[in-house]
Amino acid sequence: MAASILIIDDNKDIRENTAEILGLAGYKTFTAENGKKGVELALKEKPSLIVCDIMMPELDGYGVLHLVRKNPEIETTPFIFLTAKTERNDFRKGMEMGADDFITKPFEEIELLNAVEIRLKKSAILNRAYEPDFRGLSQFLLDVKDTSLVRHLSEKYDIENYARKQALYQENKKPRFLFYLVKGKVKCFKTNPDGKEYITSWYNDGDFIGYSALLENSSYEDSAIVIEDAEILAIPKDDFLHMVYNEISIASKFIHIIGKNVKEKEDRLLSLAYSSLRKRVATALAEIVEKFNPQNQSMPLEISREEIAQYVGTATESLIRTLSDFKSEKLIDIKNGKIIVHNVEKLKNLLY
Repeated sequence: MAASILIIDDNKDIRENTAEILGLAGYKTFTAENGKKGVELALKEKPSLIVCDIMMPELDGYGVLHLVRKNPEIETTPFIFLTAKTERNDFRKGMEMGADDFITKPFEEIELLNAVEIRLKKSAILNRAYEPDFRGLSQFLLDVKDTSLVRHLSEKYDIENYARKQALYQENKKPRFLFYLVKGKVKCFKTNPDGKEYITSWYNDGDFIGYSALLENSSYEDSAIVIEDAEILAIPKDDFLHMVYNEISIASKFIHIIGKNVKEKEDRLLSLAYSSLRKRVATALAEIVEKFNPQNQSMPLEISREEIAQYVGTATESLIRTLSDFKSEKLIDIKNGKIIVHNVEKLKNLLY
């Protein structure tokens, strides 16, 4: 379904020309010749975005914006000012009132289309429900990058090849990059005083890695190592922070997802502390399948028993005994040394 755009401008030529440009781009358009009619049409049609002139009879653009932001039905509608005025105070006043962008007349067609596309994508991001896990966070960051809100993050970083067992970063070190995993697998882990590893997270194609330490301006709480030959893009810290905090609404959305993600990790730690070994192993297997084999859950897992044990927080021998029980119960199969899960839902819902 095409996005709908309301154009409010008292100049007939500009109004009709703007509507024609947007119509040719595939948008559904509505027009109003003054601010009063524009607000009435906005309430009736609930457009995806509003393009509005500032200097108009009946009600000027600032008045339109004020009424739009006051009405719960349309208060989050992206709002772009179309104006011939270029004084700094006008820009500041509009942005303080909640405008999303300014386009100065006369404008190029591509300038209008780019502004509209970026604001519609941003609106979709803010309205989208993201999962409170690394997949949701990675998708959020990808969506933000794809809006072109930060143009300088485009094509200037080279993709580097990382070999298996190569480290990305180490616990207690200060972060300098956000890592984007183009292809491959990475695990993050903590090491306890006696040298044993506990796996905290898994990552594969399309995931971002290392954002928490960057956001908190703290040292890494765990280490990251490649477990399958990988292609990785390293985005400098300052560029990442600019991407997230360039607009307060984007930052707020990100922090909201981060908060939910922290809660999920806390719940997992509680599960490790109080659930039975069978329940912990079953949950871990389900999580690994959903992470690495989401499209074909019957594929053999490419994760070693030692790594699964580190994720569960148990000895490898204990894990092997539990896997043997699951096999006899026909919950899993083991072929050529690799685990095949038959029913993820049964594992997730295992009572004990």
